[in-house]
Amino acid sequence: MKIAVIGTGYVGLVTGTCLAETGNEVICVDIDQLKVEKMQHGIIPIYEPGLDILFLRNISQKRLSFTTDLAMAIKDAQIIFMALPTPPGEDGTADLSYILGAAADVSKLITSYKVIVNKSTVPVGTADKVKAVFEANTAVEVDVVSNPEFLREGVAVEDFMKPDRVVIGTKSEKAMKLMTDLYAPYVRSGNPILFMDEKSSELTKYAANAFLATKITFMNEIANLCELVHADVDAVRLGIGSDDRIGKRFLFPGLGYGGSCFPKDVQALSKSAEEHQYNFQILKAVMTVNEKQKTVLVDKVLKYFKGNLKGKHFALWGLAFKPETDDIREAPALYIINRLLLNGATVTAFDPEGMNNIKGLLGDRINYANNQYEALQDADALLIATEWSVFRNPDFEKMEEIMGNKVIFDGRNLYDLQKMVDLGYYYNSIGRSLISNSATTLAIEEAHKPNELVSL
Repeated sequence: MKIAVIGTGYVGLVTGTCLAETGNEVICVDIDQLKVEKMQHGIIPIYEPGLDILFLRNISQKRLSFTTDLAMAIKDAQIIFMALPTPPGEDGTADLSYILGAAADVSKLITSYKVIVNKSTVPVGTADKVKAVFEANTAVEVDVVSNPEFLREGVAVEDFMKPDRVVIGTKSEKAMKLMTDLYAPYVRSGNPILFMDEKSSELTKYAANAFLATKITFMNEIANLCELVHADVDAVRLGIGSDDRIGKRFLFPGLGYGGSCFPKDVQALSKSAEEHQYNFQILKAVMTVNEKQKTVLVDKVLKYFKGNLKGKHFALWGLAFKPETDDIREAPALYIINRLLLNGATVTAFDPEGMNNIKGLLGDRINYANNQYEALQDADALLIATEWSVFRNPDFEKMEEIMGNKVIFDGRNLYDLQKMVDLGYYYNSIGRSLISNSATTLAIEEAHKPNELVSL
């Protein structure tokens, strides 16, 4: 099948590459000439595990190509995917200008029947708006289909190649047939292709992300309560996650959700509800709690250092919003860094993949290390913001030799509490007691008691 994909961001590039992997002839279109030239030469613009192998293989076998020429890309395409950004506007609503603009451009170029697929996350009613653009600009028959993506950064290739479900919004029998043929290779194990109307499909994407964001936020609230009542959030997590009505996933407490999807999708769904005079109270609470949770680690730091961080130096492990990605959009690390700097501290950071993106954003406002241990040099404390595997089993003896203080604030609960006590660290995590042995706690806190003298 001949496919065009408009937009080579995260969703567009994964979609185009994975569609080519099953034998389709895919042309990806982007207006960024330099980006297109790099991809034409086999340079992949994003970090996503496993994507590079498929990317290079399908380029070499001439199933995957890149261009800035929209007319050429869509000329013979049976299906045109629109994978364009829908950033939040100033009021939180999704900005559809990229999608509607692309629809207008395509509508003036097509000369035969096409299936136009909205792959972007869009508000309810977007398919109708795109259809209206085509009706205004061409007499050629088109079907506009809603086909939301459910890709998790870090495992996006697996998610596309072996989806839990494929959601397709259309009432057209012709479009259904083409989309069924297209996705048949990806659902051979029996996972469903779910057909529904366009509006239900559009809402399904928002509902899924909003529910997962709510689940994350609820667990963070439980973690905060655990600290106050001296309960262990890990025990609570296991206790409720064993209930199959709740499930084990998305119950790990931490620093809130970030990335390109959850923040803007929750906000957009809330705004969409407001436009229909509905007060979506749960989502408003989710957004409020999540915003505060992003810097809960800094609250712990301020408490430990008696509110005075001037002249303090902190190591930060993790910059991406989650492991196995270089995506720093809405990453808790950004909020942590900002608050530390505002309080007069300095920061040295390390992340296996997110360093270049942070450098482009923050420049020389912070220092950058070549590895996790270099970041610890003369640090008054270590803060952990992303649960990369490389951080899970560090050389604690080596860390002790490098750090100024054996103090760790862990936003991802990577280490065993008793082990950290036995190693002599002050270790403060999320939703867990500082230590399981009260006698040792007193000894640790006394040994690491900060200087209460404040310079004037």
